[in-house]
Amino acid sequence: MKQIWTASMMTLLLTALFSFRAEAAKLKIVTTTPDFASVAREIGGDRVEVSSLAKGTQDPHFVDAKPSFIRQLNQADLLIDGGADLEIGWLPPLVENSRNHKIQTGNPGRIVASTGVNLTGIPDRPIDRSQGDVHPLGNPHYMLDPENGKIVGEQIAAALCRLDGRSCEQYRKNETAFNQHLNQKIAEWTQKLTPYRGAKILTYHDSWPYFAERFGLNIVGHVEPKPGIPPSPGHLATLVDLIMREKAKVVIMEPYFSDQAPKFLAEKTGIRVLVLNPSVAPEAGINSYFDLFDQDIAQLAETLAKK
Repeated sequence: MKQIWTASMMTLLLTALFSFRAEAAKLKIVTTTPDFASVAREIGGDRVEVSSLAKGTQDPHFVDAKPSFIRQLNQADLLIDGGADLEIGWLPPLVENSRNHKIQTGNPGRIVASTGVNLTGIPDRPIDRSQGDVHPLGNPHYMLDPENGKIVGEQIAAALCRLDGRSCEQYRKNETAFNQHLNQKIAEWTQKLTPYRGAKILTYHDSWPYFAERFGLNIVGHVEPKPGIPPSPGHLATLVDLIMREKAKVVIMEPYFSDQAPKFLAEKTGIRVLVLNPSVAPEAGINSYFDLFDQDIAQLAETLAKK
């Protein structure tokens, strides 16, 4: 009996040891937003541990830098940020203070996800602060076109292959499965919005040009007169005229903006106000990149269908 008990204990100890080693061997990925975290989980599977610094319900331009972020970055094997100055206001000092050479720009543990993406909205003349929060490298909200999810997924797979060559084949298989699922869903999402191609809409912030281009919507104006600048009474009056003239159907706004101006426009013109999440947001029940488009497109199609 003593020998059986000892053997059983040894088996349990070895199992626990191997389990601990397997857990410890997981690559630690830190992303700036939950969009990138979702894609990283799709590609990395059970070989990675992924966390996001920002929440999906936060404006990614303005995130409070917490001391815990520095600890996360210090332990990261891979950092994925959006690039195009999406996180320029808060990420650089965190990376510097993390003292983690692996995730510095240009090193194998850093992905600037905008690399390879065809960015729109690149200014054709010098810019200054009077023009609002204009991004000189282009509009950074490219993840709202699901085709760009494939570009980011390929970068993640390539980076994981560099960091963990033994599992490269699995990462590439996961990438293929992700792309196949995304292709299937893009066809489904496109079909849902096909009846509304050409529909004229307004957006609060200039976050939706990639989404509109992908699904055939026509953005005719923004609630913000300039990016990051609140609307004035004069600008709202101009928008009332624009909405009536263009017969715009809906104004899309993110959950972290004030709804005061959109509600004013709705009262004056009858335009519908639709709050859509621009990012994966587990805290709002949007747990994956696929969930994001499932929910946003269902709500948008329902709103555009109303007379």
